[in-house]
Amino acid sequence: MERRKKYDKQFKIEAVRYYEESNKSRKEIEQELGITSGCLSHWKKEMAEQGSEAFPGNGNLPDNEKEIARLRRELEIAREERDILKKAISIFSKTPGQK
Repeated sequence: MERRKKYDKQFKIEAVRYYEESNKSRKEIEQELGITSGCLSHWKKEMAEQGSEAFPGNGNLPDNEKEIARLRRELEIAREERDILKKAISIFSKTPGQK
């Protein structure tokens, strides 16, 4: 099984710039750079949508996604704490002799 090639942020930016400034077709440039078909279109779209936040690298999320992940973790902790309190209330609210 062939491993997937990884390209750094600068390579992607330069490839897209080359594509935009060149009179060559997307397919020609992809072949010339040795990248798979569709990469340039994908990279160009990502740059258009995310600007300077595009291509953060492996494991590096854009700031807005980091904030969402942090809030999700915080919500999960709050839910766990709520569930523990619910169980404690049910235990302590039982009258003596009640099971």
